[in-house]
Amino acid sequence: MATNLALDNTLIIEAQKIGGFKTKKDTVNTALLEFIQRHKQLEIIKLFGKIDYNADYNYKKNRERK
Repeated sequence: MATNLALDNTLIIEAQKIGGFKTKKDTVNTALLEFIQRHKQLEIIKLFGKIDYNADYNYKKNRERK
C-alpha cells in the first residue's frame, strides 16, 4: 500500500544510520514495530502486582514425570 507521509528527514536519516538500514522503508517499518512492542511491554508492566498467585504452587512438582 503506497502512502505519502511528511516525515522529518533528519530523524529518518539518523535512525537509518543508527540501525544500519539501507532503505527508509526498512527504517520506518522497524521503528513502527519497536514502537508497538514497547507499548505492549508497558501494558504488561502495568499488571505487575495486580495478578494474584498461589504462594503454595510447586512448579517443580509439576515437572516430575508420572
